[in-house]
Amino acid sequence: MKSSGCPLCETDGGLLVFRNDSLRIIQASEAGFPAFYRVIWNRHVAEFSDLTPAEREVCMQAVVTVEQVLRTQLQPAKINLAALGNMVPHLHWHVIARFDWDSHFPASVWSTPQREADASKVAAMAARSPDINRLIVQDMSR
Repeated sequence: MKSSGCPLCETDGGLLVFRNDSLRIIQASEAGFPAFYRVIWNRHVAEFSDLTPAEREVCMQAVVTVEQVLRTQLQPAKINLAALGNMVPHLHWHVIARFDWDSHFPASVWSTPQREADASKVAAMAARSPDINRLIVQDMSR
């Protein structure tokens, strides 16, 4: 059920990579972090435990798929996973590839920057996005 005034009902929440009846995967528009994705549950659900066991399996398989594609294709130093959702009533998982050269590493992407972002590395990572997105769709469609 869509709700008026809900940003994740009214928009995809980023560049839509994949959608099915249960969830969608988007590439977030987070400056300096081109490998920042979200797995968003389509209906209003505040907590992971609000999902049925079968729905939890579907949700976590999507999170794992995004993580595995990022790991195999980009070889990040770390993948950060977070389910915050304090502002919207849609359960969503952040799946973020982290690199030792990123502006915030080793702190979280929401922390104070540790250094200037390496623009050439960010651009090179962003250039890989179409292939990454295609692989996510391919793996989610199996």
